[in-house]
Amino acid sequence: MDTQKQYYESINLPDVLSIRNVTELYSKFNDEFHSRDTIIVSIPEGAEADLSFVQLIESSRRQAKSKGKMFKLSSPANGSVLKILEHAGFIECFDQEDANFWLHKEVTL
Repeated sequence: MDTQKQYYESINLPDVLSIRNVTELYSKFNDEFHSRDTIIVSIPEGAEADLSFVQLIESSRRQAKSKGKMFKLSSPANGSVLKILEHAGFIECFDQEDANFWLHKEVTL
């Protein structure tokens, strides 16, 4: 395997994750998809997010899965991201894969 594709680092995001910068974030993620097999996104503590950010993350998850790549968050969703997930009804519809991705909840027996 290509050494560069084995290496990964976290994509550090800005403190504002909204429709105003979703195009920039999309470009950043797209660049990573071309050069890495594992993409880890680091959401700053206290970041302000809106629904467009959650939609971008969800579409990026699907893109990664379709391309056989790993896409994950460096830490569980919290703050405004968690509130958006709750208010938009995502959490109540989560399956185990969603809960593991967004909340870092592993399967327990």
